[in-house]
Amino acid sequence: MKLYKISFNAGALKKKEGQELAPEKITSFLKDFYLTENGVLPVINQETIIIDNNDVEESFKKIEQQLDFSNSFTMIVGGDHSITYPSFKTFSKNYENPGMVIFDAHPDVQDDFKISHEDYLRNLINDNIIKKENIIIIGIRNWSKEEVQYLKNNKIKFYTMRELSFEEEREICDAVMSVARSWDGFYLSIDIDVLDPAFAPGTGYAEPGGMTTRQLIYFLQRLKLLKNLKATDIVEVNPKIDLNDMTSKAAAKIIIELS
Repeated sequence: MKLYKISFNAGALKKKEGQELAPEKITSFLKDFYLTENGVLPVINQETIIIDNNDVEESFKKIEQQLDFSNSFTMIVGGDHSITYPSFKTFSKNYENPGMVIFDAHPDVQDDFKISHEDYLRNLINDNIIKKENIIIIGIRNWSKEEVQYLKNNKIKFYTMRELSFEEEREICDAVMSVARSWDGFYLSIDIDVLDPAFAPGTGYAEPGGMTTRQLIYFLQRLKLLKNLKATDIVEVNPKIDLNDMTSKAAAKIIIELS
């Protein structure tokens, strides 16, 4: 697996300080894991993309220029969620029908900025980089009235935490996989705030009522079985406000299980 570290926080708006520390902090814990849970030895080649947090446009250009999705499964460690915009934009150029599954407490389809962690997905849609029908969001539990309406008007598939708590995880995962396997390129985006703050307190927008780490790993271990899963990003970890490095360690565990 190829792993890119991107210490970008300029898209995080008010709560950006600290997220630039995440890539180094998270990857420092990879050595604590010996094998994946199915007994495979992770092989991870790390690279760093140097960006300027005072220049969003130039940083996005560097990300697009330096990411290489051509040869192996790719992991991107941020940074705030806005990096998914240039990352998926580059990824999409390799496929005719790319799609994305997103784990997030928020839908990120606000339209107040260009481009931030709160509206990167809406901009990917507006710029015709991804088809609306090729998006699945899992774990939503805090959204505005306008965002709810946007998702429904555009028929974007989503599963809220309420649905996850009332329905079988296996059935929801089966439904997600049945759609995702039809894409020729599958991109997975993990906002760490999809986890309940009890498991991931170190994030800018901690939302009560989220997934357990075990629930998320269940989904990831199954989604990894899809041969068209080619890239993943993990974002929104903030070591500066973490508790006993719980969030960074959870992110490192996720990387190991996807390696």
